[in-house]
Amino acid sequence: AREEAEQFMVLFLDTQHRLIEAETMFSGTLTQTSVYPREVVKRVLYHNAAAVILAHNHPSGVAEPSDADIQLTVALRAALALVDVRILDHFIVAAKDALSLEEQGLAYGKPKPICEARKREIRKARIQNMCRPRLQTKAARARARAGRVSVDAHV
Repeated sequence: AREEAEQFMVLFLDTQHRLIEAETMFSGTLTQTSVYPREVVKRVLYHNAAAVILAHNHPSGVAEPSDADIQLTVALRAALALVDVRILDHFIVAAKDALSLEEQGLAYGKPKPICEARKREIRKARIQNMCRPRLQTKAARARARAGRVSVDAHV
């Protein structure tokens, strides 16, 4: 059924990833829900869970994660890691769609953008490293530092 407010659900799993319990832990407004990591950790310990799957809905019908959704996942991952519990995934469910943060590569946070100049530097360094001879022995490395490269170097 279509929910009028955001609901945050946690699926508690055992060590074999079998379902122990599924609970709707938090309910919010049309656009947001307040989730408290401390309360999630308390319920994980109560159920003696080894892993969890997180899920919440977007009543707007759009399954795109917000920055707050990603930050929440990262914060919960850090809190649960303290008690050796893994987050297997965080799903966002909308009217006709669902999205997995794990599949989108967002379960550990957004990747930091790299500017074009930095990308060129990285590419140049990789090319230089590929062209540099690999020295096998300590003596060969010492000769290379002294400016002499011996025949035991290979490419």
